[in-house]
Amino acid sequence: MKLERRQDWAISDVFITKELDRRAPKETDSLQEKLALQELAGRMADHPAEVLPRFVDLAMEMTGGVSAGLSLYEPDPAPGVFRWRYLRGRLAPFEHATTPRNSSPCGVTLDCNRPVLSSHPERVYDWISDAGIVVPEVLLVPLYLGGKEPLGTLWIVSDKERHFDSGHARVMTELAWFVGIALRMLDSERQLKAALEQQERLTSEMSHRVKNLFALTAGIVRVSEKAAKTPAEMSKMVSGRLDALAEADALVRRSFANKAQAEMVDLAELVAKIMRPHAPPDTRSHFVVEGPPILLGQRATNGLALVLHELATNAAKHGALKSQEGVVALSWRAEGEQLVLCWLERGGPKIARPPESSGFGTRLSQSTIISQFEGELGYGWNPDGLVVSMKIPVVALSK
Repeated sequence: MKLERRQDWAISDVFITKELDRRAPKETDSLQEKLALQELAGRMADHPAEVLPRFVDLAMEMTGGVSAGLSLYEPDPAPGVFRWRYLRGRLAPFEHATTPRNSSPCGVTLDCNRPVLSSHPERVYDWISDAGIVVPEVLLVPLYLGGKEPLGTLWIVSDKERHFDSGHARVMTELAWFVGIALRMLDSERQLKAALEQQERLTSEMSHRVKNLFALTAGIVRVSEKAAKTPAEMSKMVSGRLDALAEADALVRRSFANKAQAEMVDLAELVAKIMRPHAPPDTRSHFVVEGPPILLGQRATNGLALVLHELATNAAKHGALKSQEGVVALSWRAEGEQLVLCWLERGGPKIARPPESSGFGTRLSQSTIISQFEGELGYGWNPDGLVVSMKIPVVALSK
């Protein structure tokens, strides 16, 4: 039966947390508490994805609630919302519903950073009453990752008033603390695994890049030898081109520096540095570059430098830059929320057919554009030359 609402109800009328201290706990079941912790620990070790839903089940079982669930905090965009997950009992049909961060009992619970008791919150929260939900009493417990980062709240609903007591609050707080620590450990394990995988990629990239650098250096020496008239002139040419190659290579190295110290780089500047080692000393005719100013963050700079360097190296070894008449046209434009880039080669060796398999450079480019930037990458193996199209979300460029 829906409770009659009054216009003069205030927030303080529905939060009765002081009642928890006055309500003596029922008989403590220490064995049940111990078994609950052991079960959660076991699931954490064997099936970590089951920890949160089992946590909700145990909360209902140990408190005698008619419904329970988690309101997981999503901070972006600020001030954020709570998303209902792992709902049990009468409110299960509201799975994945969202509620406002600053207008909900869950928000009050995080602000108080302690268990909160509320009676008929639908009297002051329109979104509860509008959904036809009647909550005689609800116990809410804050849930943090490792006691620091807010994850959300556990809430348990009773179908009658004066149901929850101080014992319920204590037990749920202890379980919530344990779950928060367990989830922090799981998060740390994921971060460590990601770091190890990144280190493996770095090793593979470095091996691949060293091979390319030797091949490219040999090409620089050959080109300079043909253009130079004296040993001194050749030495100057080779030194200048190797300096430019080192400058471009520095851009594609992964960096673990503080992101706050990173500077924005213009895309045109990045392209010029990447292409400079491949440009003949007396002309820029090998390259046609066109596009509006685009600023890149450190992560985007490293990623795009890596991809462009791979394309330029491949063009020097097999494509347009292998021929004195070859030309590479690189253009980019903003298209809605996407940056569209096109790499077009002409004047190099004819392409008889697409390669039968992808090399490391191609796989690396795919990983960068598709996985890192969540963009799109396409190759066109035309007889006249390679065409590569890329689409990158604009939001990814500033990172």
